[in-house]
Amino acid sequence: MHCFGFPTHHKGYICLNPHTGKISVSRHVIFNEKIFPYKSLTETTTPPTYNFLQTPINPILLPYLLNTPSTLPIHIQPTTPASPTSPPPHTSPPSHHISTPPTQPVDSPPPLISHHPMVTRSKVSVFKPKHPISLLSQTVIIPSLLPKSPILGLRDPNWLSAMQDEFSALIKNWMWALVPRPPNTNIIRCLWLFKHKYRSNGALERQKTRLVVNGKSQQMSIDCDETFSLVVKSATIRTVLSMALHHSWLLHQLDVKNAFLHGNLEETVYMHQPPGFRDPNKPHHVCQLLKSIYGLKQAPRAWYHRFSSFLSTVGFRNSVCDPSLFIYHHDHHTAYLLLYVDDIILTTSSADLRCSIIKTLATEFSMTDLGPLSYFLGIAVTRHPHGIFLNQAKYANEILSRASLSDCNSVATPVDTNSKLSATAGPPVEDPTLYRSLAGALQYLTFTRPNISYAVQQICLFMHDPRVPHLHALKRILRYIKGTLHFGLHLRPSPIDSLISYSDADWGGCPDTRRSTSGYCVYLGDNLLSWSSKRQATLSRSSAEAEYRGVTNVAAETCWIRNLLLELQCPLSKATLVYCDNISSVYMSGNPVQHHRTKHIEMDIHFVREKVARGEVRVLHVPSRHQFADIFTKGLPWILFDEFRSSLSIWPPPALTEGGC
Repeated sequence: MHCFGFPTHHKGYICLNPHTGKISVSRHVIFNEKIFPYKSLTETTTPPTYNFLQTPINPILLPYLLNTPSTLPIHIQPTTPASPTSPPPHTSPPSHHISTPPTQPVDSPPPLISHHPMVTRSKVSVFKPKHPISLLSQTVIIPSLLPKSPILGLRDPNWLSAMQDEFSALIKNWMWALVPRPPNTNIIRCLWLFKHKYRSNGALERQKTRLVVNGKSQQMSIDCDETFSLVVKSATIRTVLSMALHHSWLLHQLDVKNAFLHGNLEETVYMHQPPGFRDPNKPHHVCQLLKSIYGLKQAPRAWYHRFSSFLSTVGFRNSVCDPSLFIYHHDHHTAYLLLYVDDIILTTSSADLRCSIIKTLATEFSMTDLGPLSYFLGIAVTRHPHGIFLNQAKYANEILSRASLSDCNSVATPVDTNSKLSATAGPPVEDPTLYRSLAGALQYLTFTRPNISYAVQQICLFMHDPRVPHLHALKRILRYIKGTLHFGLHLRPSPIDSLISYSDADWGGCPDTRRSTSGYCVYLGDNLLSWSSKRQATLSRSSAEAEYRGVTNVAAETCWIRNLLLELQCPLSKATLVYCDNISSVYMSGNPVQHHRTKHIEMDIHFVREKVARGEVRVLHVPSRHQFADIFTKGLPWILFDEFRSSLSIWPPPALTEGGC
């Protein structure tokens, strides 16, 4: 048998039997590299003519030859010396190459006909698609390398300009005062950080520098005291977005320049002078910080208190359910403001109110109006005729690049149906730091991809001691993300008078501890607001107990959402519906039945009965086939997984439309 190439519509090799003249396609071929049947043909001085194929080609074996004659002549042109200025457009493969000496000039080459059965793609009208090149003129900024030290940054004019801008802003805000170095005092070092700022489409926006202090050298109760700072919850963000869609309000994005520099310090902190910007008149002095600066442990907390205190003076009030949500309600005017460190989302009932709030904030802080909401916390926000699309494709690409899986093959589901990871299975991974970094990044990716919550929860259980099977499970998640890179969460305008949730539990799913895994999802109208996939803290003696604990978890979450909606001037008159696929847990939620099976359950778990008695919660049964929360507790087959993923409103991006959020 001789190999003559590859078929276009099948995987394998085109093989020719020289004795029978038959051609076949086979995937299992072993090459004998010691025998070259056409080696003598390369030494001939005249072009050979192949005539060993006398039988017609079977059209069943080669379907792409149905519309071609049984024997196709091949015109072989004699080769000529290649010109150094005119390279040949095509380079033939090195295997089975037959060279012809350049004896004739190019003027009148005699056509030589060969009966070789090789069929090229062009002869069967198969051409490589031509991709048009976009000739749109645009400015491309090529990012320079990040300096590894302040000395290298000072030598680059671009980075030097960015450092001077940062230093000028610090001096303008009276961040410190130069004082003689006090004895026996902890002096904190500072350093310059360099970073490229990118837009949502990946284009370079600007080069940014930041002067930060080494917070690790701070001493508790001396340089810092309280350090905890609040940020807005993800469920609160989706709730406010759903409210804005329901009322047809515009969403605006604001950014506070040098936010941490606005905080007031309560402690006395000393810092060395910035590298490269030492005062020549006072080279031995140190900086006594008058305000908070980036890197201090208490800087986020100081900024939050400063910002919230100012908002309270202009009519805003903190939400009790989420202190990072600020609510303004006066007469018929309403505004909601979400704060996540220095990023702000603002939605108002009128354009005049929005402009008034932005102008008021600009009088106190260096505020930048970024226009309609488009990119927030690494999440691309796209407005379309049917609602809002939230996507983290850029962030997912970065995770794939970090894991060196940008060109990997995709899979249909993020977790195997029989996957039960054990803490002791397999050898330890070579780089546990990379494993923890990727697992943490996948946790943030679940902000818009709840369909991978269970798979991510499983790999995060072993971050203290990751093993090779855990790494394989993590890579499977990344391969699934590769195939659904541009998928995201859709929010649409819908009624906000009903709260529906689904709860499920995988009883004894952990092979090591036999603990159960609880999962739930909560909908406000048609929009998914909250979800969870978490291993239960205690062991359950029965599947009914595991499901009952899961119902209690989702009941607590829905109570929080009901209170949040009440603060947003949207009280719910209907009871929250909780769907569970275990009849025993449904009975236990309404009445103290099966006492001998539930007497050991903690008292706080039974609070769901109180909510049911008050009419705030109704626990109903749903068949397992329609239990959407199954996707948060176990691996599912592809068909069922795809159906439940659609029920979570995880779809590809819609057609882009103009207009802001």
